[in-house]
Amino acid sequence: MSSQAAIERRHVGARLSETAVFNGVVYLAGQIPENNPGADIRIQTQEVLGHIDRLLAEVGASKKSILQCQIYLSDISEIGAMNEVWDAWVAPGHTPPRATVQALLANADYRIEVVVVAAVEAA
Repeated sequence: MSSQAAIERRHVGARLSETAVFNGVVYLAGQIPENNPGADIRIQTQEVLGHIDRLLAEVGASKKSILQCQIYLSDISEIGAMNEVWDAWVAPGHTPPRATVQALLANADYRIEVVVVAAVEAA
């Protein structure tokens, strides 16, 4: 008999799940500005961070429990404006390890995509 923990997936689609939880860790799919394509980097960043807040809350995690964050920008020269929004959002004293790189994103109207791994907080 196997004692292996089950994988919990949420918002499962044909191509991807928005989240997967395994052994107390939640893995988020890349979050994109689906409601504001073509908007400036600040608006898109705010939207993406809102998606992250919502998805983490659904599984009992929060921005305080982020273990790793990967940020992809279509134009690295926008890192300063993105960081303004990030700095206002991130929990002081809980800044996660982070990488920020320039990348060719799947949709030319997307300026940012963010991937997060977080710990599910104990109840």
